[in-house]
Formats: sequence, structure tokens, C-alpha cells
Amino acid sequence: MRSSVKVVPLERVSASLLTVTVGHLNKKLPGSLLGLDAALDGAIKRLIATGDFSGDRDEISLLYPPKGATRVLLVGLGNPMEVTRGAIRRAAAIATQKAASLGAPTVAFHLAHETHGGVSPQAVGQVAVEGASQGAWRFRELKAVVDDKPPVKTFEIIVAREERREVEHGRQIGNATAVGQRLARNLQMLPANVCTPSYLAQIARDLGRAYGFKVTVWNRSQIDKAGMRALLAVAQGSSEEPRFIMLEYRGAARQAPICLIGKGVTFDSGGISLKPAQHMEEMKYDMSGAAAVLGTFEALGQLKPPVNVVGVIPATENLPSATAIKPGDVVRSHMGKTIEVVNTDAEGRLLLGDALSYVRRFKPDCVIDAATLTGAIVIGLGHHAIGMMGNDDQLLQEVRRAGDRAGERCWPLPLWDEYREQIKSDVADVKNSGGRPAGSITAGWFLREFVDGYPWVHLDIAGTAWSDTDRPGLTKGPTGLCVRLFTEFVLARAHA
Repeated sequence: MRSSVKVVPLERVSASLLTVTVGHLNKKLPGSLLGLDAALDGAIKRLIATGDFSGDRDEISLLYPPKGATRVLLVGLGNPMEVTRGAIRRAAAIATQKAASLGAPTVAFHLAHETHGGVSPQAVGQVAVEGASQGAWRFRELKAVVDDKPPVKTFEIIVAREERREVEHGRQIGNATAVGQRLARNLQMLPANVCTPSYLAQIARDLGRAYGFKVTVWNRSQIDKAGMRALLAVAQGSSEEPRFIMLEYRGAARQAPICLIGKGVTFDSGGISLKPAQHMEEMKYDMSGAAAVLGTFEALGQLKPPVNVVGVIPATENLPSATAIKPGDVVRSHMGKTIEVVNTDAEGRLLLGDALSYVRRFKPDCVIDAATLTGAIVIGLGHHAIGMMGNDDQLLQEVRRAGDRAGERCWPLPLWDEYREQIKSDVADVKNSGGRPAGSITAGWFLREFVDGYPWVHLDIAGTAWSDTDRPGLTKGPTGLCVRLFTEFVLARAHA
């Protein structure tokens, strides 16, 4: 989807769908829409007068003008004094979601001047493109027969002349983030017989060639030589080879890097501790953390911020077989600590433990990992917030603010010492599951066992990486979560 910024009167826009976003109208037509309403023979004023459109959040009304755009879509934002980046992003997503359902290939988007609230023109440009891409996304790559409705191909932001430069700057940021998020969502959607650990490694190599990143990929023997026996323990049940993937973006000369780690379990059956059959097909998205890292590097390659970033992806399948790891087995991690495996479905933390230990070699300024780690986080926070834990209060707040800007909200959970008691083992240094009570927190504590010498934050995205239903502005399926959050975090660090 191509995006651009244009200065043109609304009544002269010639798009397939012109979207105008407004706040609560209080039965009064905004002055900035007088020209458009005249071109519509007073249709907007009549809608307002009859109460058929009031500007409530997510409220829409479709009009067909006699000239100009083929269709005009009014989208409500709610209270104009409470308009946020997220509200504008959501409205743009609703616009392109509607356009996709109508088969409207060109979308123009205008935020009524009376509705800007405290959102800057630059931020408007960024979040409008991010939202438009989110709403327009469709996965058609594996279908032999697709519907005949054309996809959304162009997205134009209609602005006043004095705002054009700032909005354009924001559009460029939003476009890069949107491209990265589309890559992540496509990877999440691919079935496990396509998106294998080797496939993820090839995507990393492709990014390296496209943008000049240094990319290192280790095979099974190299992983073994490095001493990552926890990762190998998960991989030993599958005929698919594991991969340990590293990407290095260098945008600054002498600076400790930000390290992003993504869990890359390309299919998770639970291993010997087999999952129930219902919804097991969705376990192809257990590599959502890895997808977020790869999507972020796509955005970094386009934006080229003055900062250093390292991406690390431990990738494998988790399957039951005669060679699979068994409950009760003890494995030695990269750090040297031994792990009693009491539940083979608690496998992601084994991969991440080795990765968190290994990244010490980069002497990172900070480390953030993202993983679909626990079903318990869904019980605790539902599908609207990322569970967040860490060892550094300042970094936790920094990540949380990035999530707020990205519309990917995080909620902190405590890592009190008392929770560590649940993962003590009688036969090893630590066991990989503390049972049902506080399951997300004890998983976080397990990861903390392998963090040494750097500020660290863990993001549990099991409840937010996938949507089982269509939502306003978000199609059912993968969400591409954390690409925006990671990008917001990195850009803030780059320009601090």
C-alpha cells in the first residue's frame, strides 16, 4: 500500500473512499467540513440534524456524493478533547478495513481540524499510516482462488498546507513501521510447514542483504558448540533443524546496543506434555516474538536511526517423538545452570534462557524480550495488555511509555523474591515451571535466572499477538504486535 500527503479541498478529492474523522458533533457541523457538505448537497448536516451520526467512537456513516470522491465515510472519534494517537490510528484502520470490504482501492483520509486535540501533525501522519496498513492487511498468499475485490493500494492523507511538512515526516516513520508490521503479520500467518526455523533464518538473511545488516545464523552443531543445550533440548523432538539467528544494525559508532530477543517456536505441540487438539493449529504463531524482531529490523532498515540494535532469535519446533525431551529430564543451559524440565510445554523459556545468557557478549545497554510465553497472561490481562516484568524500574517505564505511544499497552507484574520459591528444584538449579499459581510471574522469574549484568524487560504477548475475532480496525488473526513498540522504543533512544 502506497501512502502520500496531499493538500487539496475535500470536495475535490477523487479517491474511491474519502474518510473524514470527527469527534462528538453536538449536532453542529464543523466549519472545516462546510465545503464538503455543500458538495454533498447538505447530506452531512442532515445526518447530524436527524441524530443519525453524532461522532461517537467507531461510529460510521457512508455517503455517496454526486461528484468528487466515489464514497465519503464519516468515522467518529468520540470526545474531541480526548483524541489520542491511538484513536486516530484506530479510525484510519476502520477506514481501510471498510475500504477493503467495499473493494475501494484508493483511500483518502482527513482529520477534521476541530478534532486534532493534543496530537501533533507529525504524530497524525505516523499513526494514520500505521492504522491504514493495519486495517487494509489481508493474507492471500496461499489461496489459489481469491475474491475479486481489489485490495487497498493507495492511502492519501489530506492536510492543510501549513501542516504538510510535519505530517510528511510522520508519514515516513509510520510507513516504515507499517511495512515491518506487515512482514510480522505475514510470518505469523504462515503455516508451520512453510515457516520453519530455516525459513525465519532466510528472512533474516534477506533483510541483511536488503539493508546491509550483519546476519549470523547457527545450525544445530554450532548451537551445540556454543553450549546452548536448553535450546537443543526443545529441538531434539523434531526433524526440523533449530537455528540461532542474530541480526546487527549499526547506526552509531561507539555505543552499547539495544538488544531485542524474540521467541521463535515455529510450532508448539507442547512436546510430550501435549496440548489439547482444540486450537492447536494456532500454535504456528508461537514465533510471534521472532516475527516482531524481524519486522522491527525491516523498519530500522528504512528509517536508519543513529543507534545500534542487535536482534536475537532462538528458533525451533517443539514436537513429541521418541527423541523428544521428557518431563523430569535435566539439561544444562548456556549459562551453566541446570534446569529440571517438569513440563515440556514450558519450552519457550528454555530457548530464551540460552538467548538471554548469550547476549552478554554484546555488552548491551538494555535487553527486551518478547514471547508468547504463558496462557496464564490471558487469564490475568485478557487480550488487551502485554504482561511486563523486568529488573530495572527506569527501563520498565521507558518500555511502557513506548507501548502507550504504539497503542500496544503494557501492564507491569511483580518479580518479588517470594515467587522464586515456586521454581526451586530438588535435583537441579531451577525447574522450568512453577505450576498454575502466578504462572506468568514464575515464568518471568525463570528468565531472570539467566539475566546477568544488564537492564532487562520481558514482554509476555501470548494474549495480544493473535486475535480470535474481527475487531474495529483489526482483522481476525495475527496482530504483528511489538513491531510498533520496539520501533518507538528504539527511535526514542536514538533521539534522546
